[in-house]
Amino acid sequence: MSTAHIISIASIGFLLALSAFFSGSETALTATSRPRMHHLEKRGNKRAKIVGRLINDREKLIGAILLGNNAVNILGSALATSVLISIVGDAGVAYATIGMTFLILVFSEVLPKTYAISNADRMSLAVAPIIASIVWVLTPGVLAIQSIVRTVLYLFGVRLGVRGNNEAEEELRGVISLQAEEGIVVKQEHDMLSSILDLDEVSVEEVMTHRRDMAMLNVTNRPTDLVEQVVASPFTRLALYANDPENVIGVIHSKDLLRALHTNQKDISKINFSGLAQEPWFVPDNTSLQEQLNAFRARRAHFALVVDEYGSLKGLITLEDILEEIVGDIKDEHDIVYRDVISRPDGSYLIPGASTIRDLNRQFNWDFPDEQAATIAGLTLHQAKKIPEIGEQIDLFGFTLEVRGRQKNRITLLRILPPSKPLDESN
Repeated sequence: MSTAHIISIASIGFLLALSAFFSGSETALTATSRPRMHHLEKRGNKRAKIVGRLINDREKLIGAILLGNNAVNILGSALATSVLISIVGDAGVAYATIGMTFLILVFSEVLPKTYAISNADRMSLAVAPIIASIVWVLTPGVLAIQSIVRTVLYLFGVRLGVRGNNEAEEELRGVISLQAEEGIVVKQEHDMLSSILDLDEVSVEEVMTHRRDMAMLNVTNRPTDLVEQVVASPFTRLALYANDPENVIGVIHSKDLLRALHTNQKDISKINFSGLAQEPWFVPDNTSLQEQLNAFRARRAHFALVVDEYGSLKGLITLEDILEEIVGDIKDEHDIVYRDVISRPDGSYLIPGASTIRDLNRQFNWDFPDEQAATIAGLTLHQAKKIPEIGEQIDLFGFTLEVRGRQKNRITLLRILPPSKPLDESN
């Protein structure tokens, strides 16, 4: 074997190693965790900054790596073919094809990519400076290739667009769900993260306190009666109206009332509730929770009254209502404790009619629609197309909903049997 053959074989080995480097780098940089790189970049890691810059221009990165990888693979195969032809004749073409296919597949593709997948973050940080230099050197060739590719795709009617916010949000939802399925994120954390993403899809109407359940003060009542109502109420803010609940003139804060009592030396008769009230803030019922949260922060407010398209009072929304949509119910020592969901031995559940569909879906992983109604009682009425009697059953998406409690036209209690559960009428 001549010196030229030895140099050629050594060159083939070097080109195979270079091909392995390109293959592993491509896998590492495309599989690396962008959130982790962003976190490291914020902490001042220079290599993470390079990684971030590379993956932000993914098309140029992939183009440069593929250009380099294909160039070394083709050159290596050509050298191998030349060496084997000079040794064994024309059969060297077949030997070179078989041998280089095996070497490239095992040592330049599968092996480095397998390692890169298992160590994506660490490897991407290690190779980033070298790959950045290669990308810079190969940029003219990459741009030329991109122009050709875009032209061909354009001729076939393919338009390359920018990734939208909806796609990014769907990817984030998928990551959250995947982490939950793998046990990395617990259910409570999964629900919280998903609820944050849902804020712009949920309207104020779906989580507000209905007008029927609002604690309100009539300014025409005696001051002593009004003070007694404020003291007896578990709420710190109450709407103040004049004669008609539709005629809301302000919002009373219990602390303002306490200061007024102190200023007037506890003489309740001297308190001017109208002058004490803060100006009411009205918001449309179709406002999203994300918009309302931003509005609360901008106004430094915690309380707003909800009106419909005709300006009629529908209820109220508080900052706590929005926070509870994210973290779940927040109870303190003054909150009124309502009946909770009761699990029954037959697999069914006794559920208050005022329970929101979103909370039930989140708690039990059900999939009730919440477009037509916000509460399970409202969904039952929508499905029944009438006000059902006690004991009446309704089938909905495989669930059996049985009315167990009713006050006038309100459904107060339901028994819900999920699918694939035997209905035990003895309960």
